Amino acid sequence: MSVSGDTIREIAQLARLAVEDDELPALTSSFNAILDLFEQLQAAPTDGVEPMANPLDASQSLREDVVTETNQREALQAVAPLTEDGLYLVPRVVD
Repeated sequence: MSVSGDTIREIAQLARLAVEDDELPALTSSFNAILDLFEQLQAAPTDGVEPMANPLDASQSLREDVVTETNQREALQAVAPLTEDGLYLVPRVVD
């Protein structure tokens, strides 16, 4: 498969890209090289090749939801300047 400069211009227009006339031969050559690579990949024998594993198919092992920390509220609030009913009291900043 091969593309012409006119096809490259159409693709550039659809992609809203500005292509100068002096850039057109290099872009056409690069685009054709990429298409040639795709043709080579299409010709590779893939009969009997298993698809690669998808990481989204794996299940994640989860640990049991168990409390591992003890309640330290009193010890942590002992150093706070003001507390009331287990809550930290802070100065009002909005009237």
